[in-house]
Amino acid sequence: MTFKPAHLLVVLLATALPAMAQNLATVNGKAIPASRLETLVKQVTAQGQQQDSPQLRAMLKQELINREVLIQEAEKSGLANNAEVKQAIEASRQSILVRALMIEQLKKSPVSDAEVQAEYDKLKAQAGDKEYHLYHILLEKEDDAKAVISKLKAGAKFEELAKQSKDAGSASKGGDLEWSTPNNWDPTFATAVKALQKGQFTEAPVKSQAGFHIIKLDDTRTAKFPTVEEVKPQFVEGLQQQRVQAYQQALIKKAKIQ
Repeated sequence: MTFKPAHLLVVLLATALPAMAQNLATVNGKAIPASRLETLVKQVTAQGQQQDSPQLRAMLKQELINREVLIQEAEKSGLANNAEVKQAIEASRQSILVRALMIEQLKKSPVSDAEVQAEYDKLKAQAGDKEYHLYHILLEKEDDAKAVISKLKAGAKFEELAKQSKDAGSASKGGDLEWSTPNNWDPTFATAVKALQKGQFTEAPVKSQAGFHIIKLDDTRTAKFPTVEEVKPQFVEGLQQQRVQAYQQALIKKAKIQ
């Protein structure tokens, strides 16, 4: 078959364009694959701070070109053979592989809606149906806590005595712990609170890992618990972490480690 010059040009362009389209740009003769830009766009937009747009793509394209220029200069300088650089590259390679392995494992064993619901129901049951507005004074020694209780019984103001609390976060607010639920408390702390009536304070020091508490119950209200859909992302993330840890431990257990 004989091609006319114009026809031949069309054929050459048709075969060359797909190959050219695969490259984003060339730097000193080295091509930057277009797929590299697509990967970078996905990474940036996945963070939710920017949307895919021509402006974003233009900025990222320039970033890839800039990076290629610098990489070529680094390689020309022999930095790729530097021992510290090699170690850093290897550490990055290992991190990428481990992350890829965990992502692959989660794809094989995704967190189900039923698992999320079960975790949600468990936490909701632990939290109970009440929230408590509490004040407390935390002291290092039991005798100091008993001395504060004696002063309170004699009519001293709780908010004033709270200034000596070792819990700096609440001491400046008169001991105010704001609203919370029992699932966030030390067990002995929770038991003491549930025995109080509104306005009462504990007449004996309550011991926890943090020290000795004097606790005052200001008020209670019906707990405002978010819906399962509102907290689903947090539950999924927590369950995924459990999956990854269990998978890792299983692999370590099977490995021959000397």
